[in-house]
Amino acid sequence: MSDSPDVETVERAIPAPPEAIFALLVDPARHREIDGSGTVRDPKGDTQRLELGSQFGMSMHMGMPYSMVSTVVEYEQDRLLAWQTRGPTPLGRFVAGRIWRYELEPTDGGTLVRESWDITHESALTKPLVKRDAAKTRENMAATLERIEAVLSGQPGS
Repeated sequence: MSDSPDVETVERAIPAPPEAIFALLVDPARHREIDGSGTVRDPKGDTQRLELGSQFGMSMHMGMPYSMVSTVVEYEQDRLLAWQTRGPTPLGRFVAGRIWRYELEPTDGGTLVRESWDITHESALTKPLVKRDAAKTRENMAATLERIEAVLSGQPGS
């Protein structure tokens, strides 16, 4: 966990093994199921299991449809997964750069899951705008962790 003002983190104890949670996270075809923000739509292109260096596209919707391309920048099997998100065009490097990070720590009875939203590398153009939404982002991340638990317990859609 970071003390940086550019990193927001939420955590939740989920009664599932880290391997099950990690398997869900590395499958971009299932990200819509667990997205607590309601913005993730469908994967674009290859939906292979993610690994370090993988790139995956996602159709999104927030007021209007758009697309993002993410690159896995941190990876430790069953413990850590992070991807950096950018727009799909050359302009994308100027309007994004945030990192979504999931850290999984085995505990008695399950896994402590930490989700972080790291805007340290966000573009200077968009950082002030996205930073204003930090409280909403924390709320959405908490909803994502709740959805991960619901999907793994066989109760999707909560």
